[in-house]
Amino acid sequence: MGLVGVQENGNGEIGLSIGTKNKYRRMDSEVTEDFDDGSHHHHQEKRSSSTRKYVLACAIFASLNSVLLGYDVGVMSGAIIFIHEDLKITEVQEEVLIGCLSILSLFGSLAGGRTSDIIGRKWTMALAAIIFQTGAATMTFAPSFEVLILGRFLAGIGIGFGVMIAPIYIAEISPSVARGSLTSFPEIFINLGILLGYVSNFAFSGLPEHINWRVMLGVGTLPSLFIGAALFIIPESPRWLVMKNRVDEARAVLLKTIDNEAEVEERLAEILLAAGTGSTEKYEEKAVWRELLSPSPPLRRMLITGVGIQCFQQITGIDATVYYSPEIFQEAGIQDKSKLLAATVAVGVSKTVFILVAIFLVDKLGRKPLLYVSTIGMTICLFSIGVTLTFLGQGQVGIAMAILFVCSNVAFFSVGIGPVCWVLTSEIFPLKLRAQASALGAVGNRVCSGLVAMSFLSISRAISVGGTFFVFAVISALSVLFVYKLVPETKGKSLEQIELLFKDEHQWNGSEVELGDVVHLVQKQ
Repeated sequence: MGLVGVQENGNGEIGLSIGTKNKYRRMDSEVTEDFDDGSHHHHQEKRSSSTRKYVLACAIFASLNSVLLGYDVGVMSGAIIFIHEDLKITEVQEEVLIGCLSILSLFGSLAGGRTSDIIGRKWTMALAAIIFQTGAATMTFAPSFEVLILGRFLAGIGIGFGVMIAPIYIAEISPSVARGSLTSFPEIFINLGILLGYVSNFAFSGLPEHINWRVMLGVGTLPSLFIGAALFIIPESPRWLVMKNRVDEARAVLLKTIDNEAEVEERLAEILLAAGTGSTEKYEEKAVWRELLSPSPPLRRMLITGVGIQCFQQITGIDATVYYSPEIFQEAGIQDKSKLLAATVAVGVSKTVFILVAIFLVDKLGRKPLLYVSTIGMTICLFSIGVTLTFLGQGQVGIAMAILFVCSNVAFFSVGIGPVCWVLTSEIFPLKLRAQASALGAVGNRVCSGLVAMSFLSISRAISVGGTFFVFAVISALSVLFVYKLVPETKGKSLEQIELLFKDEHQWNGSEVELGDVVHLVQKQ
């Protein structure tokens, strides 16, 4: 009794269950299934680990161009002291030499969008490195101010290409869950470059006056060796491959960067749809630039957010703080050159260390909480620098406070608006417009950077260095309002889902993440 039973399965078929023997058979079956599941799980974990390492390597290699920009910014802050004495240049020529790189880089950024659509994201990075290295070599051996400017011209074009293409490439190759962290890599490498530039200044300042600045600038050509090697390792962007109808190649790249095959097919379908090749409907395509110049309401919202955040990143004065930190510390009371350069190394360390905080938090907490902490913190620090330089004189207290607030300002910049600005502009635009729309954002960034760098000394002479920082503090306060009203949260969404955010005006400026989340962020830290 009870040894034999008849069971009907869900398909209406009849199966026989035979008492205790069947129990053992079922257990054996379950053990086999568990073993298979365990084996499959182990294989999946192994593949996930391999995928993560591959995507990480791609992000690191794609970010190497950013070291060149950072190094140039950092090294020029100290090299200019010795160039000033060696080539006998005027203060106006000094401003032009420092600031022209940013203005010239906008031409590289403008050309970079179209170039990357033609030759691909990967080879645009290669072109950027070649042009920059030519410029760096020209500057190293420059016998006069005019040749130095020629080298800056070439370096600026190369940097323009590099800063706009690296975040796009990384955003297009990264899985959604890690895109924020990985797209922040170029900003990490810019900061690393700045720190290396400061260290180079300090290390080579003891050499003879006509040689030291040339060695400082010449060392900047070394990263090109790594960039050359990287080109043989990193793949082309799968989204660019789809745009060129190379769908099988795009699938092969996605299989290397996403560990779930079902998700690969889903992501590929989204990309095909976004590129306009997944549908049989025919669309009347406007030229990309015509579409950017007469944008639809969703695209207008994207441009306001993307270009706006890029401009605010620079007009809050970060490049003035970095380029002219020796002058700021001199104003505070430090006169010895080696002490000046040592103080700038502290600025570089702060800027680099705190970028790591952003990397860990940007995909966990989101873009907006970090932007709030960053812009509010910078506003307080910029105001405090103004107070310190204006009212505390040139005593030891003034020097200590100036170093503290300058380091704090660059730290707050690195925690939020520094990296997040590039993350946002690389992820909010539609696929077919992404490269050239991001290029517009990079142009806004470089123009603002150049205007700040080329006018800082002149404005400081007119209203004092402290007065200039009060102006930066007011602009920084406006950036808090901009983030609150016009920047949506994009954490965890695919590039194609983000595009839909901007089609709904309420979602665009409805502020999914409120200032209250900053309290949560501060508590977590």
